[in-house]
Amino acid sequence: MSQSDKNGLTYSDTGVDIDAGNAMVEKIKPAVRSTRRPGADGEIGGFGGLFDLKAAGFKDPVLVAANDGVGTKLKIAIDADFHDTVGIDLVAMCVNDLVVQGAEPLFFLDYFATGKLDPDQGAAIVNGIAAGCRESGCALIGGETAEMPGMYKGGDYDLAGFAVGAAERGELLPAGDIAEGDVILGLASSGVHSNGFSLVRKIVELSGLAWSDPAPFEPAKSLGEALLTPTRIYVKPLLAAIRETRALKALAHITGGGFPENIPRVLPKHLAAEIDLGAINPPAVFSWLAKTGGVAQNEMLRTFNCGIGMIVVTAADKAVEVIAALEAQGEKPVRLGRMVARSEGAHGTIYKGTLGL
Repeated sequence: MSQSDKNGLTYSDTGVDIDAGNAMVEKIKPAVRSTRRPGADGEIGGFGGLFDLKAAGFKDPVLVAANDGVGTKLKIAIDADFHDTVGIDLVAMCVNDLVVQGAEPLFFLDYFATGKLDPDQGAAIVNGIAAGCRESGCALIGGETAEMPGMYKGGDYDLAGFAVGAAERGELLPAGDIAEGDVILGLASSGVHSNGFSLVRKIVELSGLAWSDPAPFEPAKSLGEALLTPTRIYVKPLLAAIRETRALKALAHITGGGFPENIPRVLPKHLAAEIDLGAINPPAVFSWLAKTGGVAQNEMLRTFNCGIGMIVVTAADKAVEVIAALEAQGEKPVRLGRMVARSEGAHGTIYKGTLGL
């Protein structure tokens, strides 16, 4: 072997294909352009994304940032070979965390890491990200695609998202006037959203079903497709209700940890949320998970959203107005309960009744 043969390695010999990365960038440019909004109208491909806060209409803004991933729901997407919707999940998990603080999502960046880049698969994922950005009104201003053979096996990949929003100074949530007797409203989830999927996958394993089998709780879809139903994005209806009524005191995004972990995050220490579980109408997927896995009610409530993806707190005399504003945006809020006094050392979430599983 000659010296030139010994030293003739290329980057592609290691499993990294620069041409595939360039091909993916070209494929996703139309999707990225579709997310343009006031403040962001640049092209991807630079070293950083730009955003003009003044052009977005803000006068004295406070910036709010959030980041998240999709978790092991990605394993279902990979195993079921269905990549069109996990990008929506990625955006939803970030922008829902912005709006609960009263912030309007402005821009989003994604990080996509894979062992072997398939430009079509990558484009499907980014098309989902762009769809989530359009639904939440934020611009996809940049991202990173990393091909890392040896770090990820086979077709495995991971996603992370980063979102920045803004609110005018003095208008952030939660408000400081949450009080005993305030009403708690719930907005419906679309299903499991993006939490608890390690338990979901274990239950599917116990069931013996394949991802391609009809979903027992939604027979018109395969099990994989049904479980990949994307996380709901609550941004536009909530922003509309916030701006129209000025009566929303607090919001809580029900993610990992369910009611008991997420609701107390926005409450003062002297108050607890009293939740009437009988008011919730859980989607059929939760009944199937509970029965197939033998999962107890309290474990369901601390792992999954169980049918409520967002909590809204408002004064009792403003509840009808807030409900009307949300209904005008296509939501169907349910009255879940009220704020009650919390004794020292007690938990911030109290349950009444039972969940209809």
